[in-house]
Amino acid sequence: MKKMGRTVLGLGLIALTLNGCSQPSSAGESGTKGGDNLIIGFSQHRIAGSDWYKMLIEGAKAQAEKQGVTILVTDAGGDAVQQNSDIQNMMSRGAKGIVVNALDPRGIASTVNELEKEGIPLVAVNTRLSPELEKKSYCFVAEDQLDTAASAGKELARKIAQKYSKDEKVKLAVIGGYSGESTTALRQEGFLKGFNGYFEANPGHKIEILPIRYGEWLPDKARVPVQQIATANPDLKAVFSMSDVMHAGIEQGLREAGVLDKVIIVSYDGAMALAKKMMDEPNGPLQATVSNSPYLQGATAVQMAIDAVKGNKTSCPGGARYTENVLITPENAKQFYDPNISYYYSKESLTKLQ
Repeated sequence: MKKMGRTVLGLGLIALTLNGCSQPSSAGESGTKGGDNLIIGFSQHRIAGSDWYKMLIEGAKAQAEKQGVTILVTDAGGDAVQQNSDIQNMMSRGAKGIVVNALDPRGIASTVNELEKEGIPLVAVNTRLSPELEKKSYCFVAEDQLDTAASAGKELARKIAQKYSKDEKVKLAVIGGYSGESTTALRQEGFLKGFNGYFEANPGHKIEILPIRYGEWLPDKARVPVQQIATANPDLKAVFSMSDVMHAGIEQGLREAGVLDKVIIVSYDGAMALAKKMMDEPNGPLQATVSNSPYLQGATAVQMAIDAVKGNKTSCPGGARYTENVLITPENAKQFYDPNISYYYSKESLTKLQ
């Protein structure tokens, strides 16, 4: 039977402090209080500036409330040391399971070892932990990043083949998140698999893939490197963005360089704002985004943590749970567009969570 919880958010901080718990992290913390004693901690490496991260947290809180458990949410503000401290603080507050979206896949090693020692299950969401740490976790929740990015790569290749003749050289820019992080590496690998695979099956096109640049998953951080690439390469013809969150900055950088109307952009996340943009401008630069369902990922990660605490050995087969992805284009954007959500997700998949 569904248990009803209540959201305490800002008031929850006061309640936790008055109960004798340690002070909240300086980077920020909130909570959703349920009706029983099970506490799940959710450590997010950064929230500010990203509506994707905000929806990840919203999904997590909603699932916790649905299941009647208490959730503590911390925001490390992009600080790996703070993230370790946040997790340790949640352990001291009685968290029986931890969900983490790690800033550094190896940066929480000591904390993961402590969780293992204490028998507290760990679920990684969105960002994959390093192989040695992943072995110590219960589950990894994300979209299948290789498959999702491959879908984007294949679509961009198809659009290039449609627009440009084999005699025209096509320069492609790739904008990732951070250098060295697993999410960027996996999306780049998947993208190249789909992109190169298409042209291996349809040879003859002249493609130059420029060195990857990084936008730190934020529009203002993506603008400058994109502007620099486009200025140095005025014949730029295509851009792959690893996140819809960076799209406004990417467009601005291309506009400043005077090439926005000359490029094809394919992005990653399935933002409804981008779906609407393609509906309104079907012949515009933006030609696809592939979904990445933050709300569903957050909800699924919390459910995996609850299952792990309760001893369920089967809810995360193979140590990973992947959310489905869909490719949204000008041709099908109307089918997937929903003005009531920020990012596409399968409502059927959400309903199937316990």
